[in-house]
Amino acid sequence: MKSMHYVMHLLVIVGGLNWGLVGLGKFMDADWNVVHMILSSWPTVEWVVYVLVGLSALMMVFSMKKDCRECNPSGM
Repeated sequence: MKSMHYVMHLLVIVGGLNWGLVGLGKFMDADWNVVHMILSSWPTVEWVVYVLVGLSALMMVFSMKKDCRECNPSGM
């Protein structure tokens, strides 16, 4: 379960950075959607990444207390 925890964190970080770059790019009249830049030739894979990021965020919201205990085995 700990590996799933790390994957969720990674996906949420990727999603957060991507949204930050999209927002920053809009201020500069640019398209900085990194996920789209990398996966634009595979639109289905791009959509799957977006869905996985969203599901990871939901899973983190609903399992926050349990996951935090996994991150810190001492319980603090």
